[in-house]
Amino acid sequence: MNTDYGYLLDQYRQLWNNRRLEGADSPEDILKEAIRRELKDENAHPRARKREAEKFYLAVKRITESDIPQEDKLFLIEMHCQLYEQIRS
Repeated sequence: MNTDYGYLLDQYRQLWNNRRLEGADSPEDILKEAIRRELKDENAHPRARKREAEKFYLAVKRITESDIPQEDKLFLIEMHCQLYEQIRS
């Protein structure tokens, strides 16, 4: 399957309209790194960070409640699941 990560990155940007998601890497790498940072709560102050499980729940909730197309929601949730499993192991 040929996935358009540039398009998915734009959809993810809609969830976080105040977050800068740019770089010299490919759109796939930028998206995956943004999700990893989100799950590890690296955008919060160290004393205010939440556990990965809580961040995963909040991310899935944010995605499901968004206005992005259903198939994009499913793909982003699947990416969150994969990266969450990588973080946990």
